[in-house]
Amino acid sequence: MLLHLNLGVYLMPIDLKAVTRKPPETVRFYVKRFDPETGRVWWQVYEVKTYRGMTILDALLKIKSEIDHSLSFRYSCRMGVCGSCGVVVNGEPRLACQTQVAEKATVSKPEIRVEPLYNFIVLRDLITDFTEFFEKHRRIKPYIIRRDLGEREKPTLEYSQSPEELSQYYEYSLCIMCGLCDASCPVYASDKLFLGPQALAQAYRFIADTRDEMWALRLEELDKEGSTYKCHFAASCSYVCPKVVDPAAAIQRLRSILFKYKLRLYRKKVSNVVPPMEVKAKPTPLPPEATVVERVSLEKLEEEKPLIPIDKLIE
Repeated sequence: MLLHLNLGVYLMPIDLKAVTRKPPETVRFYVKRFDPETGRVWWQVYEVKTYRGMTILDALLKIKSEIDHSLSFRYSCRMGVCGSCGVVVNGEPRLACQTQVAEKATVSKPEIRVEPLYNFIVLRDLITDFTEFFEKHRRIKPYIIRRDLGEREKPTLEYSQSPEELSQYYEYSLCIMCGLCDASCPVYASDKLFLGPQALAQAYRFIADTRDEMWALRLEELDKEGSTYKCHFAASCSYVCPKVVDPAAAIQRLRSILFKYKLRLYRKKVSNVVPPMEVKAKPTPLPPEATVVERVSLEKLEEEKPLIPIDKLIE
């Protein structure tokens, strides 16, 4: 069963039943190796016994523990949160921990090719250098900036924000900085000065956040730097994103905002600073002489006195 997530002009196919299928009993893994001491690059083949639910990361760990201890790769959480295990699987940037062996290997072709991420300097085997990636991320100032520094550093109040305002940037706050979008971007591959889809999507995330007051500073920097105009809208970044962040749409929205800003037509609503919510007083316990209706929980009555369906109070 394939689920297609419609992201505008591009589709992201997700094989939901790959985890339930049994992969071929033995899968041949072609792993691209690199030795920084000698500069040697080669493909090494490993025969791996598989099982139902096995991921690419599971297979790499099995290779390292049982076949070849010298194989190097990066991983941490094993659950698609940290973004550390990004590799290229059969020519497509993927998270190794989220990619099923059964999704990439078939009985007719029990082979999988694993390479380090494209567009990154390879340090050893499947480990790539993210130094430039993080430097470009820092350049867009990925944090909320307020004019009142005292309130920002030692807050005593809260910033108001409606659910509608949150929805304008929430999707882009889900980025786990795995680098898959930059690895798939043709512009990032050919222009080292290009900030990349990850950094630009995060720039939009903070410009769209109503709590941030220094949006004009970011727009001025982006206008001088020029990366916003370099995007070709290939949308490969959104296609490979494991969190469906859609950097391609963020860049188009950022470009629209920048054009309006240059024409002095862009106006942004900024959140007001409001007092924190009142702390609810402790509920007054019922007097000892109070009688309780049969099958009604006194504890639940004391915990939730406001409007609450009576069926939730009945045990």
